[in-house]
Amino acid sequence: MMYDFFIAPIVDIARNPFFFIEVVIGGMSAGIMYALVAIGFAIIFKASGIVNFAQGSMVLFAGLTFVGLLDMGVPIWLALLGTVAVMVALAYAVERVVLGPLVNQPLIVLFMATIGLSFVVEGLGEMAWGSDVHALDIGLPRGSLFVGEVMIDRFSLVAAAVAATMVLAIVVFMHKTKFGRALRAVADDHQAALSVGIPLRFIWVMVWSIAGVIALVAGIMWGTQSGVQFSLVLIAFKALPVLILGGFTSIAGAVVAGLIIGVGETVFEVYWGQLLGGATENWFAYVVAMVFLFFRPQGLFGERIIERV
Repeated sequence: MMYDFFIAPIVDIARNPFFFIEVVIGGMSAGIMYALVAIGFAIIFKASGIVNFAQGSMVLFAGLTFVGLLDMGVPIWLALLGTVAVMVALAYAVERVVLGPLVNQPLIVLFMATIGLSFVVEGLGEMAWGSDVHALDIGLPRGSLFVGEVMIDRFSLVAAAVAATMVLAIVVFMHKTKFGRALRAVADDHQAALSVGIPLRFIWVMVWSIAGVIALVAGIMWGTQSGVQFSLVLIAFKALPVLILGGFTSIAGAVVAGLIIGVGETVFEVYWGQLLGGATENWFAYVVAMVFLFFRPQGLFGERIIERV
């Protein structure tokens, strides 16, 4: 038994290294998809300290809106703009109805509010577009290509390029624009930001709008891969371990942690899953997150917060 668990998988990897590389690449593809959702969590938490439990529902809602507009015959570019407008309107409504009235409330109250918001957004999506699975095909490359003896999924390359572009755009926005600097000021100290005239409520609308656009990108990528369906909401649960591992305030950490989780759970499932009854992908990420909470609760890229009393 000890040989089967510890030695046999290593022997399999040594005998077929090209298959192992394919497994790792497949895990990286899954990790990038997790990271796309985790980035939305991270940017809201960075600006407001709120763990947005509704991010998964926003991914679903954005995906449903986009594919719904396409099904109505709207051109792709107009469907994109229309969905962005819907997500900005949703961000404005969230600030007015949820965040604004709860200013200065304990963070646990805001967290519970996002749980309620998750169900509201999910219900709105079902009322507007129905509960059927919607296939999504906007012409992204599919199929495989071979690099030597290694097979690579073309869609994985597209997802990697999209994630890299999104991270770069966010970094440029945060460090090179006036609004980005204001967002960072709000993240550092709400009261100090207000004292120098930074409009906190406008910043919240902007942050939730950015999270909505990120949700749209994630919804398109996930919808292209597996269809736009209500199971997309469950992506949020897998993004939380990614946040814990990478650090709640780090955009780059979300990407790195997503890759670690994606590769780790895929490799573990392929080589050790059958020895543990299978379906290890359902719990692997949470075990890793629990270990990090014990030994490094701030995550790989998070900052340790010291409060003096």
